[in-house]
Amino acid sequence: MGDLEAFRAEVRSWLEDNCPEEMRQPLASDQDHVWGGRQWEFSSDGQRVWFERMVEKGWTAPAWPIEYGGGGMTPAEHDVFKSEMKRINARSPVSNFGFWMLGPALLKFGSEEQKREHLPAIARGEIRWCQGYSEPNAGSDLASLKTSAEIDGDYFVVNGRKIWTSYADRADKMFCLVRTDPDAKKQAGISFILLDMESQGVSTRPIQLISGESPFCETFFDDVRVPRANLVGELNQGWTIAKYLLTHERDNIGGEPPGLLKGRDLAKMALEAIGADEAGRLDDPMLRADIARLEIDAMAFRALVEHTRAKAEAGEGVGARSAMLKYYGTELNKRRYNLMMDAMGGQGLEWEGERTSGGRYAREWLRSKGNSIEGGTSEIMLGIISSAVLELPKG
Repeated sequence: MGDLEAFRAEVRSWLEDNCPEEMRQPLASDQDHVWGGRQWEFSSDGQRVWFERMVEKGWTAPAWPIEYGGGGMTPAEHDVFKSEMKRINARSPVSNFGFWMLGPALLKFGSEEQKREHLPAIARGEIRWCQGYSEPNAGSDLASLKTSAEIDGDYFVVNGRKIWTSYADRADKMFCLVRTDPDAKKQAGISFILLDMESQGVSTRPIQLISGESPFCETFFDDVRVPRANLVGELNQGWTIAKYLLTHERDNIGGEPPGLLKGRDLAKMALEAIGADEAGRLDDPMLRADIARLEIDAMAFRALVEHTRAKAEAGEGVGARSAMLKYYGTELNKRRYNLMMDAMGGQGLEWEGERTSGGRYAREWLRSKGNSIEGGTSEIMLGIISSAVLELPKG
């Protein structure tokens, strides 16, 4: 414990000295988030300085091994680091699907050459990754995917189409599920490959959402040649990697302990919008009770997240429990945004205008509806929880 407290003191001192004040403020927009990659441009000196200092320390990926660009922290040290980051509300210096999903998959399934090629580049924010999983007829039933990869000498030749590929138009590379054995049963003929989005034959088309934003894309492959060295794991064994990676995706989508709306306090927002009663409380007892109930549920969820992550860092697999985190977290998020709209009233529905920063409340509320679809629908998550966690009989 003495060593751990000394580590805490070291981390705390370094963060206080090196984290710019700007990077301790809530995210105001998507541009405040550093995605990294070949195309990335910092929006402020604070972003750049914080990023460069954390990269130098290896703390963009604190729990990854040092030889792969990480900080080499033990699970206990990583917990200390996260708590100290949270203590000063420090923003993540850089993050994308390379950190959240591909990195853990490569650490477990990648070859040594693949780890040394890709992990340091992710940790340094040099490459931004996107995920090529869903297809027009293979969403919740992902194993029905049709995108093919035929072997031609030292290359795969990829043809097909992916959908809902988040930020594919801004990503440098993609980790992708392809069918390499069309005659095998669904899961048995799938492989996991890495491809460059600048490859000839790759094209993307943004999909506009109900919120008016376009973070998702359709991605098309027309005779795209991918080196066979970019196969992760064994040929036709990609489904094992896909399932492992999905646990990290679902943990990321649903597993961030809720309580704030992108840094905004829901109770404070409601108080400013509705006003206080004579006792100084929110002047709407029903909404006040709903917000209190949400915060209690959020605290319970936070405890579940920390318990699950502690087990994972101790070497126990998360497995189907990621479905619980995903379901609970996304449903809480939808409740949170519904309550925000209740508090804002008619102003919350404003679509344009300076008063609401271009309709941010309405747009974020509409975007939250997708949380229960992406990464596996809530209905699918309930099915997984029923069969794999509660072990209830099917039928």
